[in-house]
Amino acid sequence: MSLINDDLAPTPEAARTWKLGHFAALWIGMAVCIPTYTMASGLIDQGMSWQQALACVALGNVIVLLPMILNAHAGTRYGIPFPVFARASFGVTGANVPAVLRALVACGWFGIQTWLGGQALWQLLVALAPSVEAPLTSAAFKGAIGIQPGELLGFAVFWLINLYFILKGTESIKFLETWAAPFLIVMGLVLLGWAYARAGGFGPMLSQPSKIPEGQLLSVFAPGLTAMVGFWATLSLNIPDFTRYARSQRDQALGQALGLPATMVLFSFIGVAVTSATPVIFGELIWDPVKLLARIGGAFIMVLAMVGLSVATLSTNLAANVVSPANDFSNLAPHRISARAGGVITAVLGAVILPWKLIESSKGYIFTWLVGYSALLGPIGGIMIADYFLLRRTRLEVDDLYRRGGAYEYQGGVNWRAMAALAIGVLINLPGFLAEAVPSMKDGVPEVLRSIYTYAWFVGFFVSGGLYVLFSLVGRPAAAPAAATPARGASPAR
Repeated sequence: MSLINDDLAPTPEAARTWKLGHFAALWIGMAVCIPTYTMASGLIDQGMSWQQALACVALGNVIVLLPMILNAHAGTRYGIPFPVFARASFGVTGANVPAVLRALVACGWFGIQTWLGGQALWQLLVALAPSVEAPLTSAAFKGAIGIQPGELLGFAVFWLINLYFILKGTESIKFLETWAAPFLIVMGLVLLGWAYARAGGFGPMLSQPSKIPEGQLLSVFAPGLTAMVGFWATLSLNIPDFTRYARSQRDQALGQALGLPATMVLFSFIGVAVTSATPVIFGELIWDPVKLLARIGGAFIMVLAMVGLSVATLSTNLAANVVSPANDFSNLAPHRISARAGGVITAVLGAVILPWKLIESSKGYIFTWLVGYSALLGPIGGIMIADYFLLRRTRLEVDDLYRRGGAYEYQGGVNWRAMAALAIGVLINLPGFLAEAVPSMKDGVPEVLRSIYTYAWFVGFFVSGGLYVLFSLVGRPAAAPAAATPARGASPAR
């Protein structure tokens, strides 16, 4: 059984050309997106003051930077993507489990971004032809699936646009990638300037106090911090998909350190400040930027904003939410599923999960979606980092990552020690997730388990990572660390 195709093979020396600036630009492009704005504005909607929200964003992104850089190391050293790297700790076939879990989360993000882009298209249509709004509005229809017919139309059209570029290849919109982040930055600054003028300066804008009762800040800040870490827990796993092209460890580490935290804090400040101003301007808090732009009005502004939002969301979606799951699904059957086919699978699953329900409210977006999937990805990150740095001392045998019967065969291709550690790390957070996602179950879940869930990523990361090391050291070692294959120009067995 072959475990390699052109998309999964180690990156050759000649293709490892990414420098520090490329990684900084990558993170600026991915961090400047609508979900970053809504994540920060959602914290304001949950009652935080602007200082508390910004501190939560900053701390969360500094924390997630560490596993990001650690997991990036193997991609740079050996030129391997995430699903291949996962074979070292989970086994050559067992790696499909973390790869698929990561891919499913990416499908959710693909759906959310597509929903946001579709919303922008719908608002654009209403701005250009107001008469279409009434015929495409139906209370009965919304009661059935949760959105209006016009919103579904916008979602479907934007989904088809994404699918077109997936089939054509993301290189076909490379020029858009260059302008997506700058446009959102400009739009964000314009929004900030508008809010500043309408609210009467930063004083009124940032005067909104915390609405969290005294002594209860931790109950909101802790899950908020977990959500901030969870926001990039996805990329902290599949970052080798990008660092496999790095010229050096210094380039990838410093580039990420310069590009991620600062960009997230700066763009989050726009979301925090503008959202804090909406009660002053409109008398109600509006955390969704698309709805906010619709309230501002003016045909020219609406057309410009919605077209720009659609284009920027398209490029971000293809870069951040297609590359990884495409590789992950390809890993299931390398000779049957290409990266392009994996992208199509991502698009289909991203639509059928009804993504508008994931972002229906700030509470659901932060405490159910972001914290919830961090409970899945935290344990995977803990196991992979513990295996690579603590047990293997960064030594991998690249050839064996691509063949059966090698150092990473374990038992039938699966490392059951890793699977057991993963299962325990996920299960410990499951009751708290159910209490959050299904309100009727809340009273049946002990308080201690609900509290554990507020730290889902941290609990899963350290519990699963620690148990994996323990399981591996007790009895026969999981796999003897092999001599490192040369990092450059490796040619795996086919």
